[in-house]
Amino acid sequence: QAQLVESGGGLVQAGGSLRLSCAASESINSRSMGWYRQVPGKERELVASITAGSSTNYVGSAKGRFTISRDNAKRMLHLQMNSLKVEDTAMYFCSSWREENNPVDQMQYWGQGTQVTVSS
Repeated sequence: QAQLVESGGGLVQAGGSLRLSCAASESINSRSMGWYRQVPGKERELVASITAGSSTNYVGSAKGRFTISRDNAKRMLHLQMNSLKVEDTAMYFCSSWREENNPVDQMQYWGQGTQVTVSS
């Protein structure tokens, strides 16, 4: 039932940085959260995730450049993106889900997305 709202996207030159934020309307304490990105015509890709216990994972291309973090008290999720590349250009979506093995039980929520455009 939670609403997720992303912010922080924009236009940046290659090598620059952006910090994406996601505000949740309800508690996120017990949920895994993540950032996905999607380019028109291509499949959505999970870029980074963070569990309720704050364990993190990153897609290979983001390792060493992106950092995902959460602030449960503020009901916020962040993605610090450094050393941005043109290939990072995409619509970035915030998502949250229950930590369940069965997808039916995960109750995944999505934000509307924020555009990140990296120019050469």
